[in-house]
Amino acid sequence: LGLLIPPSIIMIVYGVAANVSIAKLFMAGVLPGILLALLFMGYIVVWALRHPEQVPAADASMGLLAKVYEGRHLIPVVLLIALVLGSIYSGLATATEAAALGVAGSLGLAVVEGSMSWQRFVEGLAASVRVYCMIGLILAGASFLTLAMGFIGLPRHLAEFIGGLGLSPFVLMLSLVLFFIVLGCFLDGISMVVLTMAVLLPTVQKAGFDLVWFGVFIVLVVEMAQITPPVGFNLFVLQGLTKRDITWLARVSMPLFWLMCGFILLVYFVPGIVTWLPSQMQ
Repeated sequence: LGLLIPPSIIMIVYGVAANVSIAKLFMAGVLPGILLALLFMGYIVVWALRHPEQVPAADASMGLLAKVYEGRHLIPVVLLIALVLGSIYSGLATATEAAALGVAGSLGLAVVEGSMSWQRFVEGLAASVRVYCMIGLILAGASFLTLAMGFIGLPRHLAEFIGGLGLSPFVLMLSLVLFFIVLGCFLDGISMVVLTMAVLLPTVQKAGFDLVWFGVFIVLVVEMAQITPPVGFNLFVLQGLTKRDITWLARVSMPLFWLMCGFILLVYFVPGIVTWLPSQMQ
């Protein structure tokens, strides 16, 4: 769910590639993220009721003051996240300005918590430069690819070809789901977005899909690709944490995969789940 609930790097990349408001994309992901989390929670509740012998023992009960004390290091971070997202949603700051606010707040928290040192600052700065230089190069390559394909007319011809097939929007959506699930076996989420948007955007626009809705749809499908074998990234993470065989992990995660498939159908037939919050922005 980390890709869907803002702030999300993939949403930023998609917003740049599709020339869509990043603030609207962030708002569009909130309600679907909450509903999908509730759907997962409901499944876990039902599973726990059916398999009570496999449910871990409950932790020792704690009072409110004890919980607040134990969460003293987490509460400032939550407040910082609320400040960053609140500044975007309220219109007080753009996504770029909110990012700068988040960086300044994070540095301030590190100083207050006593975890800031010159060495850690330099290491964090170098790590950030490496990550965003990589993303910048990917976006630059995608821009070059977009320009080259524009010169040869590939997006237009592909859109005309798909339009000539007479596919309904629903069949086109199902085809895109299968396409991205297969693509997710070989590429990470950011690469999937930047390498396909130039070709797909003319097609989905011709089919009448809202680009904000399509951005959330892409994020949902990318999340599905993260838990599908043989190259589901999250499966490898869980394998490292649990030491379980990856085939076992893939099997027990399949119910969540099918829940996400059902949720995509719900989002298709009730697009207001995605578009309602962004439509409230002035």
